[in-house]
Amino acid sequence: MVSRLEQHEVVSALLSGGVVALPTDTVYGLAARFDDAAAIADIFALKQRPRDVALPVMVSGPEQLKDLGVAWSEPAQMLAEHFWPGPLTIVVPVSEDLAARAGASGTLGFRVPAQAAVVDVLSAVGPLAVTSANRHGATPCATADDVLTVFAGSTLSGVLDGGRCGGEVSSVVLLDQGWRVLRAGAISAEVLTALLGPPVAE
Repeated sequence: MVSRLEQHEVVSALLSGGVVALPTDTVYGLAARFDDAAAIADIFALKQRPRDVALPVMVSGPEQLKDLGVAWSEPAQMLAEHFWPGPLTIVVPVSEDLAARAGASGTLGFRVPAQAAVVDVLSAVGPLAVTSANRHGATPCATADDVLTVFAGSTLSGVLDGGRCGGEVSSVVLLDQGWRVLRAGAISAEVLTALLGPPVAE
């Protein structure tokens, strides 16, 4: 039975190879440890999501990226200092082995969520592969009750109740020989341009 979990129970479930639902700046997300291939496979199965649709990765901060061996550029650090924690996913080149963990190729997107409890979980268990909590193509869950309804009877370990999530979707920015917006969201292209200069042409 899927149920609400306390923060320490979330940590325990993740360390035991489970998938949990967590509140983020935008919607609830399904999360598994980034170094746990079986748990990441469970995310795809729970969401009924094609394996060729890559998962972004939540981290507690840039220091966890160094532990992963990610080359973190000056523009990436500038964006992180301005917008993390918050609704900005920064996509950077990574090794194929690292990208493949989350169903990606050549690049991975990283984000630090604004919820202090989720950052504490990340600090305790390490980076998490995450995707919105919903069946593929359906509306993402905005409350813990939504998660309990959608995933009732599933293998989901449980949900950390952080109240209603209703923020604008995160902006997704690719940094690779310049920059460009992959998905428009909470942080406007104008604000990004003020920091980084003009984007590269599509």
